This record gives sequence, structure tokens and C-alpha cells, in this order.
Amino acid sequence: MSRFVERFAAEMTEAGMQRMAARVFAALLASENASLTSAELAEQLVISPAAVSGAIRYLTQVGMVAREREPGTRRERYVLHNEIWYETFTRRDQILTRWEKVLREGADTLGPDTAAGARTAETADFFAFLQDEMTSMLDRWRERKEARGAQS
Repeated sequence: MSRFVERFAAEMTEAGMQRMAARVFAALLASENASLTSAELAEQLVISPAAVSGAIRYLTQVGMVAREREPGTRRERYVLHNEIWYETFTRRDQILTRWEKVLREGADTLGPDTAAGARTAETADFFAFLQDEMTSMLDRWRERKEARGAQS
């Protein structure tokens, strides 16, 4: 399991995620219940509690992990959200919408007859295309997941 955790974390780091956050995320993903305590993460990854804390802070800020109290204790468990990838890409879709809006305003400000305005408008069109494709793709994912669930 640790080989998978480190390998997947390396891939996520290469894609731009903070290294420690990627390791913590991968460890949670690979855990049986998608849930671990700070002590369990520190022991498994051989890192300090402070490193766990910083990684969890980042992962909660970006909405990939939630904190939950263990019933009857003061300890917290860190839990992956259900459907983490669906939620992550849905949020990314919202970002694309905001970027497209700003780009369209920028294209108008720069002027449609300028090279900068045309380039900015084309970028806005690209983000609109991505948004349309992402929405369609996420709908197809839901249908596929429901069909697989019906077969089980």
C-alpha cells in the first residue's frame, strides 16, 4: 500500500499539488474507510503531526477532506468526501464559468479588433467549450455509476 501511496502522491505533486497534501490525500484514498486520525497518518507516512496538520488544512480548504469528531473522544478523523472527483470537477466547472466571464469582459475591454482582444475572446470560447464538455461528461459519469450500481 505504501508504494501506491507514494507513487500516486508523486503524480499529484507533479500535477501541482503540495507534496505533503498529496501524500496525506493518497493515504486517505488507500485506507479501508477513507478515514484516518492525525496519529495514524503521521505513523503511516512517517511525518510529524505539524506536517499532517498543514496538509489537512490545505485539503480542507480545497474541499477534498473533511474533519469529523470521533464519537465519545476529542480526537478528529480526517475523511475523504464521498464522490471526491465528481465534486472536485464540479467546482472546477464553476471556476471555468468565472474565468470565462472575466475573459469575455477582458476581450471587450481590449477590443475585438485587436490581437489581444481576439486572443482573449478565443480563450473565453475555449473555457466555454470546456465547461459544456465537462457538464456533459459529468452527466455521463452519473449515468454510468447508476447503471453499475443497478447491476450489483
